[in-house]
Amino acid sequence: MTDYLIGIDLGGTRLRAACLDDQLNILHRIEKLTLAEEGREATIQRIKDAIAEVLPEDKSTVRGIGVSVPGPSNPETGVVVAPPNLPGWRDVPLVDILNKEFDLPVYLGNDANVAALAEVALGSAQDYKHAIYLTVSTGIGGGVINDERLILGQTGIGNEVGHMVMLVDDGNKSRVSTLEKEAAGPALVRQARERIEAGAESKLVEMANGDLDAMDGKMIGDAANAGDPLAIDIVKRGGSIVGMGIVNLLHIFNPEAVIIGGGVSYIGDIWFDEVMASIKAYTIDDDYWQNTPIIQSKISEDVSILGSALLVLTKGSKRKLSKALKNMANTESGEK
Repeated sequence: MTDYLIGIDLGGTRLRAACLDDQLNILHRIEKLTLAEEGREATIQRIKDAIAEVLPEDKSTVRGIGVSVPGPSNPETGVVVAPPNLPGWRDVPLVDILNKEFDLPVYLGNDANVAALAEVALGSAQDYKHAIYLTVSTGIGGGVINDERLILGQTGIGNEVGHMVMLVDDGNKSRVSTLEKEAAGPALVRQARERIEAGAESKLVEMANGDLDAMDGKMIGDAANAGDPLAIDIVKRGGSIVGMGIVNLLHIFNPEAVIIGGGVSYIGDIWFDEVMASIKAYTIDDDYWQNTPIIQSKISEDVSILGSALLVLTKGSKRKLSKALKNMANTESGEK
């Protein structure tokens, strides 16, 4: 009999839920708006409703529920600590809430962490035991796999790579900032807006129909690829800063591969070439990058659904991925 897995991807904008078989094939998937502005209790009820909608009739066939959440979370206690884009959420015992509702094992993970699991199991980092996943989008997050397990830290709130602190030189003065504040999509938009308001010319004004508040990260990338000097400058700066962040990760973790995903990473060579230039310029030795593929993610927007299902198979990343994947293969071949 097939065992089923429930994967939940709770985002600040969208809530996705799916029922998967034990080979991680998505059998039933739904997507709806999170509507986080309606408050914590309404959002929790929406999560419950989504799970109920994809749950098989025979609940005994379900191995467990995996939940991907944005921002810091404690997988040991099952508490969502402080998601920045879910208003009113602070120390929410989501695992206990869902366990009581459905009487099934529930596993919790940060969205970037579970995406790292998915990349190693199914994506660009397959066959690597030591890998780092970095997503550069509305924010910057990451997950670190060491010896086939997620590095979670003392209370599970580590790996917030987007918040590594840096000193930025603006020419006249230096200021403290973070990787996310300087290189995520909204940071690129903010920089473009500030420079245009200061008098710089750019195709972005026309692309936004004169409304600078309508600019988004995709516009910046499109303008850069169309040859707009201001957009190119901003994209290159962002890529260079992301590269510096990756240098820190290479020095600390020495992974076998680094996988980069998220909307900003799809800008193309203008951005990625700067990432690589920074890595080559600032690592203390070429050994850190020469035999370490730095590649783009190939998994779709369902990466966090797949990763949350893997939380179930790995029992919250306590089991090595190879054991979980071997069990999947044995089940597929009819072995137990």
